[in-house]
Amino acid sequence: MCGIVGAIAQRNVVPLLIEGLGRLEYRGYDSAGVAVLDGIIRRVRAVGRVAGMQTKAAQENLQGQVGIGHTRWATHGGVTEHNAHPHISHDEIAVVHNGIIENHDEHRAHLQSLGYVFESQTDTEVIAHLVHHHYSECGDLLISLQRAVVELVGAYAIGVVALKSPDIMVCARMGCPLLVGLGDGENFIASDVSAVLASTRRVIYLEDGDVAALTREQVTIFDKAGHRIERPVHVSDVSLASMELGPYSHFMQKEVYEQPLALTDTIEPVISEDFNPALFGDNAEAIFRDINSILILAAGTSYYAGLTAKYWLESIAKIPVSVEIASEYRYRESVPNPRQMIITLSQSGETLDTMEALKHAKSLGQPYTLSICNVMESAIPRASSLVFYTRAGAEIGVASTKAFTTQLAALFALAVTLAKLRGLLTSEKDIEYRDSLRHLPGSVQHALNLEPQIAEWAKAFASRHHALFLGRGIHYPIALEGALKLKEISYIHAEAYPAGELKHGPLALVDSDMPVVVIAPKDALLEKVKSNMQEVRARGGELFVFADLDSHFSESEGVRVIRTPRHVGVLSPIVHAIPVQLLAYHAALQKGTDVDKPRNLAKSVTVE
Repeated sequence: MCGIVGAIAQRNVVPLLIEGLGRLEYRGYDSAGVAVLDGIIRRVRAVGRVAGMQTKAAQENLQGQVGIGHTRWATHGGVTEHNAHPHISHDEIAVVHNGIIENHDEHRAHLQSLGYVFESQTDTEVIAHLVHHHYSECGDLLISLQRAVVELVGAYAIGVVALKSPDIMVCARMGCPLLVGLGDGENFIASDVSAVLASTRRVIYLEDGDVAALTREQVTIFDKAGHRIERPVHVSDVSLASMELGPYSHFMQKEVYEQPLALTDTIEPVISEDFNPALFGDNAEAIFRDINSILILAAGTSYYAGLTAKYWLESIAKIPVSVEIASEYRYRESVPNPRQMIITLSQSGETLDTMEALKHAKSLGQPYTLSICNVMESAIPRASSLVFYTRAGAEIGVASTKAFTTQLAALFALAVTLAKLRGLLTSEKDIEYRDSLRHLPGSVQHALNLEPQIAEWAKAFASRHHALFLGRGIHYPIALEGALKLKEISYIHAEAYPAGELKHGPLALVDSDMPVVVIAPKDALLEKVKSNMQEVRARGGELFVFADLDSHFSESEGVRVIRTPRHVGVLSPIVHAIPVQLLAYHAALQKGTDVDKPRNLAKSVTVE
């Protein structure tokens, strides 16, 4: 969950590296560093944000035409300058790395026996010394990295430069994202296209096992067998403007407010094509007709999107659905079903837990795979037989918002598409569902208009250490998402339960110091939810209720009510996701936490 950038050019690359790291900071912000070739390997590292390292680089007048940079999310070793990347071996080899090397202990012991001295607790320093060991034997940087990666077990994206080879930069990928940017007389490597957009839009996405050599004029790629191979060149359509903060205080706030447009862009082709299976891929109709069940694999917020989708898929398409946490699925014995469709959900398309779960499912003989993803040409879509790209645009804030709601929209579209193919969709329902999607962005905008009321509520959370979220039915996953958001960015411990489960244990937590947030739309379970709320009030709990405009709730002592737009029916979970996002955001503001970069977290989770 770190960010890598590298450049080889005819100009000073330090500004390019620092700008790139700034755009990659969402991937990790414990420390940052750069190393360049300038007669010697010159390195600057600093604990904390890229801006701190940038100041040090300016003070030291750091310059060079070949260099690598890194922003870190700590795994092995604490957050210290010694553990910050790049790591250097014998003042000759510099390495940056994203991922985890699982067999680093045995390599460390072997390298120490050869006389190598370790200055950090990281697994990455093993790579630097291992490459140096091979380089001292063969004198060829590309061959040295190719030999080294054969000996590594784990996941990695690696960038390497060598003092004695100033006209080349090498890199390798296994399980972690890495791309090559193609410039004019200069070339780049990066974890994400955002890091190179200021210099080029032409990129090559490396595949697992690839090792590449970059000079100023050309890029040469070798596959895991060592054979030279051509990978396709893509022209990125990502806009730099979409990655700028603009008039907003935080990226999370910007992304919350971008949801009406993101949803419009995502659902427009669904409406215009009237739930056409081809939206999911050329072979989608044949696959959809043959499947007899669905397994959704995801992590974090995407997992909650999967839980919501289970209700839609089973009620609308009448198809059995299971939802599993990706990191758990691959480590248990399951019963494979070749007619089961595997759906993976990932904002980045690089979530390692989800990618490995997908590989595991395919290895069991389950070929029907669908990826719902927000990033074009990322690893999970490339490994799937079908793909639906949400059109949320760049999401920088660690706490996912617009990626979540667009995933929900895509999953709802899938449910209706399957129902139509299975002969379960009446013409009346077809019209109803299209109208529901068409009106969804407007309903979301109405929910955004509740921000001033929600901001007032957030003041009551600033002094609290715990909170409960309650929901029933399809809104229970939204309660889960609300609790996660509050935990992520305000550091208030929050849990979510189906409201009917209160009496089976969690009610013991309720007292006057425990705020209880309730998702209470006007649906078939509303009266049940009201009864559960009475259980809370009888124990002195304070209720914060998100109700619909036409729900018959009234405020009273200990009961606060905010009314979202009139109940929008089947898409209500998407609308009710907005208030819980805003509540978490304003609670974080009240507590003074770092909204976009919460402690201990990073955006793109590329380690297990």
